[in-house]
Amino acid sequence: MIHLGVNIDHIATIRQARYRGAAASPNAEPDPVAAALAAERGGAAGITAHLRGDRRHMQDADIFRLRETISTKLNFEMGNTAEILAVALKVRPEDACLVPENRQEVTTEGGLDCVGSQPALRETIAALQDSGIRVSLFIDPELEQIEAAARLGAEFVELHTGAFANALGVAQDEELLRLAAAAELADSLGLRVNAGHGINYANVAKVLRIPHLVELNIGHSIVSRAVFVGLEQATCEMVDLLGAA
Repeated sequence: MIHLGVNIDHIATIRQARYRGAAASPNAEPDPVAAALAAERGGAAGITAHLRGDRRHMQDADIFRLRETISTKLNFEMGNTAEILAVALKVRPEDACLVPENRQEVTTEGGLDCVGSQPALRETIAALQDSGIRVSLFIDPELEQIEAAARLGAEFVELHTGAFANALGVAQDEELLRLAAAAELADSLGLRVNAGHGINYANVAKVLRIPHLVELNIGHSIVSRAVFVGLEQATCEMVDLLGAA
């Protein structure tokens, strides 16, 4: 069965809208750690959280509390900076997913450039793996990026499904073919395959046609659904859709 990782960044985004700079306040809500526990009760196989350089949503204390509290696994999304690497090496999550960061974006908008950033990525990947942390690279479904990820020695690639999610009709089918081809190449090169970005309850059935998938990381759609049914139920509904495949 394909596993579900629930990204709880948007829970922290809601909190920071009112309590930016005061996340430790006793009034600060909602609590990302409580959200993670609800997602686990709903069947999540892991919790994903992105500690950005500007701390716009998750805070350092959130990450350490997640590490101490959740019973599944922590997938730590991170930009390739010395500051965030230092946090990762202290937290020691099971997985670390290296992603690009743009200070102007609301959420991650594209894949990592593994081809053009190999020296810097290689050093970070080695540091993470030396600490027993599995490494994933969040990349667009481009064959040259898959090949570069394999050369860098990452265990996983996470295919960026944003272009697929935003496309319509024939264009969406073409994006799905690109994702499938990227997954086939990744598998042939010994990489395991995750996917994420823009996946929702309506399009997940198509996403599940991508071969060799291990895990989907989904945040926005589950949090949006949780507004109406609660996070535990929203997670359970997505787990059921993955199981039906």
